[in-house]
Amino acid sequence: MTENKRNSITSLTKAKSVGDSSVLIGSAKHRRGRFSSVSSMIDEEDFEIIKGEQFDLNVLMEENKTLSTRRSTSFIFGVNDNVKGLVRVLEIFEKFDVCVIHIETRKSLKNKSKFEIFIDVDCRKNEIRNLIECLEQQIDSDFHVQEVDVISTEVDKIKPEVLDPPLKQEADPSSSLKSKTKKSEITVGNLPWFPKTIRDLDKISNRVIMYGSELDADHPGFKDETYRIRRNQFSEIAYAYKHGNPIPKIEYTKDEIETWGNVYRELTKLYPTHACREFLENLPLLQKYCGYREDNVPQLEDVSQFLKNRSGFMLRPVAGYLSSRDFLAGLAFRVFHCTQYVRHPSDPFYTPEPDCCHELMGHVPLLADPSFAQFSQEIGLASLGASEEEVQKLATCYFFTIEFGLCHQNGELRAYGAGLLSSIGELKHALSNESNIQKFDPKVVMEQECLVTTFQNSYFYTPSFDDAKDKMREFAKTIKKPFDVHYNPYTQSIEILDSTDSLTNVIDSIKGELATITNALKKLNIFWHESVSVEN
Repeated sequence: MTENKRNSITSLTKAKSVGDSSVLIGSAKHRRGRFSSVSSMIDEEDFEIIKGEQFDLNVLMEENKTLSTRRSTSFIFGVNDNVKGLVRVLEIFEKFDVCVIHIETRKSLKNKSKFEIFIDVDCRKNEIRNLIECLEQQIDSDFHVQEVDVISTEVDKIKPEVLDPPLKQEADPSSSLKSKTKKSEITVGNLPWFPKTIRDLDKISNRVIMYGSELDADHPGFKDETYRIRRNQFSEIAYAYKHGNPIPKIEYTKDEIETWGNVYRELTKLYPTHACREFLENLPLLQKYCGYREDNVPQLEDVSQFLKNRSGFMLRPVAGYLSSRDFLAGLAFRVFHCTQYVRHPSDPFYTPEPDCCHELMGHVPLLADPSFAQFSQEIGLASLGASEEEVQKLATCYFFTIEFGLCHQNGELRAYGAGLLSSIGELKHALSNESNIQKFDPKVVMEQECLVTTFQNSYFYTPSFDDAKDKMREFAKTIKKPFDVHYNPYTQSIEILDSTDSLTNVIDSIKGELATITNALKKLNIFWHESVSVEN
């Protein structure tokens, strides 16, 4: 997503747990962008880190005869004592034969005197409910586990309060149609929870899994106390935000405006020859109505109102990285989680994370295009209720389209991906003879590796956004869900289409729209015939 000056960090470490047992902690390379694979972060004061010992997790798991019964689950929970709480949790994981894939600690977002722990684990699916109950039993114990938040899981059934309860069954199961409906309704309640109304985004928008108010040691601003304090201010704004409130205005500092100006000036030099038509059409409007210029950082509230009038999209402040599932869920409601902070001024052309330069310059101009907005929303809608594996496939397709996509226009390739349109070096590279460019095909794209420390191995082009939408719709049909979803723009809610009644309601609303279109076509046809008659 950002300029190519990124450090590749690939490691597998082994951390000693309490007693003689050990917990495996796998860490992939840092993923810089909307969908990040967070690096392992454990204080060496708390655990003995033995680096260089490599383990093949797949081989180890193959040796486990219960492999087919295991599932991946992510947790965030709070503890009063960083070390004791974490040790106690690892003891519980050992008891349930849990393999820790990733672990990270940070200061609590709600209470700076406490700590939060983010953990990805792999465990037996029939033990997940017991594991959650055991963790929750530690609340208010000597180790003071504050709360347990299940971010995502592929398990069929977990605690009832995490998932929506099954819908009411049909009273008369004798009808074959009703029997099918009944089966679907039971299954719907067992799928991963997802927001049903736009206000439900308040529940997921603060589940930041990386950066936010805390920075990695390799972040340019890690040792800059002034910058860290400033980032905390932005984080507090995002954490306090609720749907329906205006986004607070920011008085940007001289350094922040200068950093924005450097990025803005260099990128706008490239846009006329590198950006797609839709981008170039909307950028002047943003300059006119939202204060896009070299000496001014646009305010998110102004931009959000502009987008709402153009395509129905809105911005929502966010403190840092969200999981793929949570970020895509926002798109389903035409809500884009957008950062307000500016990258560190030491290097204006590099950032290890999305910042407002990336969001406002790369994403916003195309979110103002109705066709592109619909494309983005449909990816989000496809993610609702999908398995973790399918969400990651959608996230990869998002990465190679909305972040790094190319399109054919007027006989030449142009960029529409935000990662390209906010990176001077990669924008030049992607449209040069040195890059490998292929036609967009979701089945091919979903198998690609998302590179974040170097330029992409391949870029994918599409003739139009409509073509990309059609292909993504075909892919969405392969996602295994016993229902489909429909977004109601009037109530800003998700309607689950899992019964004949729910389908009838949508059909009734569409009939009215089709009647309006039919009448309009008839009037145009009459007008055309009358015009021809007058000319003759």
